[in-house]
Amino acid sequence: MTPALLLDPVALAIVLGGTMLATILRTPSRDLVRALLALATLPRRRFRADARLEQIAALARIAQRHGVHALDRSVIRDADIAAAVVLIVDGVQAPVVKEALDTARRQRAERHRIVVECWTSMAETAPAMGMIGTLIGLVAMFTRMSDPQAIGAAMAIALLATLYGALLANLVAMPVAARLRTAARAELLERERLVAPLAALAEREAPRVRARAHDGEPPLTIVAQDEAA
Repeated sequence: MTPALLLDPVALAIVLGGTMLATILRTPSRDLVRALLALATLPRRRFRADARLEQIAALARIAQRHGVHALDRSVIRDADIAAAVVLIVDGVQAPVVKEALDTARRQRAERHRIVVECWTSMAETAPAMGMIGTLIGLVAMFTRMSDPQAIGAAMAIALLATLYGALLANLVAMPVAARLRTAARAELLERERLVAPLAALAEREAPRVRARAHDGEPPLTIVAQDEAA
């Protein structure tokens, strides 16, 4: 038995094409693009907040020595930290910073959930497409009973379509969904570590910002470099 015997273009087209079409029909284009782009994150290491915590500590030292206005010159690549620092420079209270970080984390979790559901949907659809390919092959076989060669080709479609559907679901789509789900859960847990130090920085700097505003100094803004989620 050679690997070529397990290759059937018709069965492969039915399973792959049907799975892709069903996914496109049930998934908004923006979410589908995110699901495909998420494949690029699979080889990366699991998200860790250590480097971001070090940056927050460095920002706190800068604010302590030179005032919170010095953060205006800082380049912050993480979107959540950048948004929190903007609030801190504006002098908001620590609970507001916490709420902003929680909102950003919930939005991130929702994006992750949509991506995982897209791949889970593919895993659920692929076996159904395999069954459709099997039915198509059986119909072709029964309508050509007088031609032995046609019967063999139709039977190959019927059997291989089921095989392709099972392989696509269990060796591609479901493992991708599982790995993305694990990575998303780890990232959300790590990002919870960012809340306390940023809230502490806000609590320390808020009175200073209000005092400066009371003295008539103009409010400051930050231009931070965002990082794609």
